[in-house]
Amino acid sequence: MRIIKIEPGMVARLKKPHPCGGHEWEILRGGVDIKTRCLTCGRIVTVPRHKFQRGIKHIDFPPPPQ
Repeated sequence: MRIIKIEPGMVARLKKPHPCGGHEWEILRGGVDIKTRCLTCGRIVTVPRHKFQRGIKHIDFPPPPQ
């Protein structure tokens, strides 16, 4: 499996929805485990990197600093 560069501030859209119905997650911390926050309900979840990468549908990169 290819390792995707994941940085705090990125927004990931996952294949399966969160129980609240949200698909969008903000990445808070990267590493072996990925810490994310649901943008619909605000729940914070820590997921192993390999499981998170399999569920990614799309990643939005943050805009460049001005």
